[in-house]
Amino acid sequence: MKKNISIALMMLTVIFFGCSESKEVSNNQLTAEEISDGWILLFDGENTDGWRNYGEASFPKGWIIDDEALMCKGSGRGEAGAADGGDIIFDQKFSDFHLKLDWKVSEGGNSGIFYLGQEDPQYPYIWMTAPEMQILDNDRHPDAMLGKDGNRKAGSLYDLIPANPQNAKPAGEWNSVEIISYRGTIVHKMNGETVLEYHLWTPKWNEMVANSKFPELNENWADVAREGYIGLQDHGDDVWFRNIKIREL
Repeated sequence: MKKNISIALMMLTVIFFGCSESKEVSNNQLTAEEISDGWILLFDGENTDGWRNYGEASFPKGWIIDDEALMCKGSGRGEAGAADGGDIIFDQKFSDFHLKLDWKVSEGGNSGIFYLGQEDPQYPYIWMTAPEMQILDNDRHPDAMLGKDGNRKAGSLYDLIPANPQNAKPAGEWNSVEIISYRGTIVHKMNGETVLEYHLWTPKWNEMVANSKFPELNENWADVAREGYIGLQDHGDDVWFRNIKIREL
């Protein structure tokens, strides 16, 4: 009798875990519920359709698909970049949206996620036109010690608002982040927690911009566009992105 009970329990365990595994979703895929809710993939893990160099029509050679992730091959030259690299954008503008993605960075690495970015010939880099969610190896990159109150650490609105709590995982580990934009209200989430919230176009926003790292861009940053591009930064370091999905609100 005990033997039969043990066998029955083993069979139930196999069935339970087998069902659980069958419900798991692979990277760069949407669940049926996500599809029903209006989510779309911006990267399927197999090709770079929809992505291109900022300010250009082609996709840069400095970005590749590595283990089902979009990877920027670091040049080792920091933000100076390399001739075959550069920032990339998804070729569609978004206004009110909920963006999700995973990222990991190499040791000592730096990168960023841009939103509401604009393409303008007078601005050679997307960071000149767009807010940035910082990507950083907080343990090694000197930017973690610069700025004010940690506002250049991972998850932060770069040089403006620090991520709190600071819950980024170490270099080489995947971080899951979300950016929500709705009628000027912006939310950053990292690894399941809301780390900051702010509102564009307000007196407080203008004051933050005026005291930022880039005073020559004050007017442009203060008047962030109502809609714009999602961008991923080439800062000269190895960085990977996957599970990039968005839902318009």
